[in-house]
Amino acid sequence: MEGLHDEQRAGRPRIYDAERVAEVLNTALQNPPPNATHWSVRTLAQHTGISKSTVHRWFQLFNLQPHRHRHFKISNDPHFVDKVQDIVGLYLNPPDHAVVLCLDEKTQI
Repeated sequence: MEGLHDEQRAGRPRIYDAERVAEVLNTALQNPPPNATHWSVRTLAQHTGISKSTVHRWFQLFNLQPHRHRHFKISNDPHFVDKVQDIVGLYLNPPDHAVVLCLDEKTQI
């Protein structure tokens, strides 16, 4: 439409457009980094080539805390499947006179 356009603004122009911001934040929430369960500001900045301060500012602006993201995270332990099978085996077929205890590592409950 004619007449609808941005006027010149004071200050430094944006380096990253909204699409790039969305792409980086989507990576932070959807695709965990190799050998980790979530992205930190430092690892995401290094991965994307964007400064740590910019990534940190975006995390604050959108109130993102990937380390507190509420979803199940698969362990990156290469022996994870074997360990799960051992534990489930204890629950399904416990030894005679055995006590099986379960501890949750989740903090701040």
